[in-house]
Amino acid sequence: MTAAIYVEITETRGSAPRDAGTAMKVTPTRIEGTIGGGALEYEAIAHARRLLVSNTGDESRTFPLGPTLGQCCGGSVTLHFTRDHRQIDQPEFHMHGRPRQTARPVPLWVWGAGHVGRAVVAACPPAAFDITWIDSHADRFPKRHHKNIPKVPAADMPLLAMRAPENAHHLIFTYSHDIDLALCAALLRRQAGSIGLIGSDTKWRRFSNRLSVMGLNPEQITCPIGDKSLGKAPHQIAHGVVQSLLAASHTEVHA
Repeated sequence: MTAAIYVEITETRGSAPRDAGTAMKVTPTRIEGTIGGGALEYEAIAHARRLLVSNTGDESRTFPLGPTLGQCCGGSVTLHFTRDHRQIDQPEFHMHGRPRQTARPVPLWVWGAGHVGRAVVAACPPAAFDITWIDSHADRFPKRHHKNIPKVPAADMPLLAMRAPENAHHLIFTYSHDIDLALCAALLRRQAGSIGLIGSDTKWRRFSNRLSVMGLNPEQITCPIGDKSLGKAPHQIAHGVVQSLLAASHTEVHA
């Protein structure tokens, strides 16, 4: 059985309860986030859980928000269901059937599928991180790599950031400084395990000033990220970032 289905609103027509880019994660026993809409969400969860026990691929479905769903919005919502192919971890056992405690993967949200984002995802040990990979459009993700990592196309990434788990760690590498800033602000308001932002010292001074004007604390963000002594190439930045995350997660586990 697969671990999760990600449900994202990709298009709305007429009156709809939430905007495109809103998403939620559905597992056999839990829901993270919300797409709103009452009966719409109920149908989406039920469909996602049917997909969890089937062998079908990712798919999109359009739901009219009318009498069929018992709603009076009058519009329609298109949902994309993205399968997470990783398996649910099972407890390991010692002799006599007693469970052995195992370290859980660190939730890591990677914002951006450009060169650095791809390098970071490639550098992350699969057992150490539970990665969610987000960008503005499905076409921005690589076609033939990281098939076991959920790729979430989100038209409004800052809106999705407001629904991320509060303990998740975040790395921001988008193609737009405006999106980077909006993500920083959204994650500071949401709270996060940590926030890392790619950029120069000049970029960070500008962002820090703007975040302070918003009444937010920029000191919670690490920028620039990586280890400058390793170099500026994507794989070098990725190596420094991943090593820092591994060190931080090891500290958390043993705290």
